[in-house]
Amino acid sequence: MFDHSRARFEELARSVLDQAARLGATAATTDVSESSGLSVNVRKGKVETIEQTRDKGLGVTVHIGARRGHASTSDFGARAIDETVRAAFEIARFTGEDPFAGLPDPDTIVRDQKDLDLFHPWTIEAPEAIEIACEMEGAAFATDRAIVNSEGASVSLSHGHFVSANSLGFIGGYPYSRHSIACAPIARRGRAMQRDDWYSAARHPAGLADPKAVGRYAAERALSRLGARKLGTRKVPVLFESPLAAGLIGHFVQAASGGALYRKASFLVDALGTQVFAPHLDLDEDPHRKGEFGSTAFDDEGVATAPRRVVDGGVLGGWFLSSYSARKLGMRTTGNAGGAHFLRLSSRETRPRDDLRAMLRKLGTGLFVTELLGHGVNGVTGDYSRGASGYWVEGGKIQYPVEEITIAGNLKDMFRAIVAVGADEIVRGTRRTGSVLIEQMSVAG
Repeated sequence: MFDHSRARFEELARSVLDQAARLGATAATTDVSESSGLSVNVRKGKVETIEQTRDKGLGVTVHIGARRGHASTSDFGARAIDETVRAAFEIARFTGEDPFAGLPDPDTIVRDQKDLDLFHPWTIEAPEAIEIACEMEGAAFATDRAIVNSEGASVSLSHGHFVSANSLGFIGGYPYSRHSIACAPIARRGRAMQRDDWYSAARHPAGLADPKAVGRYAAERALSRLGARKLGTRKVPVLFESPLAAGLIGHFVQAASGGALYRKASFLVDALGTQVFAPHLDLDEDPHRKGEFGSTAFDDEGVATAPRRVVDGGVLGGWFLSSYSARKLGMRTTGNAGGAHFLRLSSRETRPRDDLRAMLRKLGTGLFVTELLGHGVNGVTGDYSRGASGYWVEGGKIQYPVEEITIAGNLKDMFRAIVAVGADEIVRGTRRTGSVLIEQMSVAG
């Protein structure tokens, strides 16, 4: 499956570090990787695209005291690697000093590189992938005659492996995989047309949802949006569907990340140790969950990762820091060079029977949001304004679909006003959460 072995990558990494030292570097890091993938897209039963990818690369960062330089190449030949290391060294010679740059502290480097079950190849070829995509889209069209068109169905698989190393003696890496299937049908009734989509992603192909089920569910979502109305301006409770709730976690992570904090570009500056979420909420980061996206034994710097509670009873207990951002803030790295790892938002009040129907009953009368548009989020102030569509709910029951509306609030207030988190959990990317009910937001037509 791969052109290069783990042993070959380790050999290349060691040679890069040795050469950097011979040139006079005080420290160096390197990453060697390769990946391959297949992606097919069909529309109305016909193949639109077939993409096969195969990439490889080697990057090196050289430190000369407080100066650093970086260079990369896709050529693994000895001459090309030699030129790349020399280029990084020359860049470092002429850059300005940065006292916060440098390798991680030696005592933070990972010791136990546990196997987290992240590599599960999907050994299908393009014809089989096309068959799966057609099956998925066919199921969408078969759901109802009102499904008259499609933006397509896709099947994607990717595999890769890498080795990272630095002059502190760290060397590590692992193979990984990511696979997904998706469908986006279009429904029409009279002059009204609506689209929606659904997808499933997993590291193991066996973890993907049934393609026919994905197609049918995507079609049902599109059908349910027909006859959408607008809403007048009002303030009401808002229920975010699980995939959108995962996006709310993403806004929090961005604001709690070192880069935003040391630049004072976050609404969470000085919020450590204070109440930022409702008191019944916890946010846990667990990089060691087997088979999950966002799981890893070490971050992009080779720093050991560990499970931790980022928010405990609504109180912010930690940031997401790399070695660089930690030094800028006078703190220690949290093992988050490269970003947050697998996160789960949970409520101490959630019961197993709090499915979506139960969450709609808790909403009572208000807005159930299933799609967000635009990028109206100000990370500095927390102001939040997004285009939205979804359903108007009364008495805990959906009354009719709505569209062309805007919801607005401030993330600081929204996080503290989370009334409930549903048991209808879903994983989107590196985040797991159920639907999230916010006490009140502004809605405008």
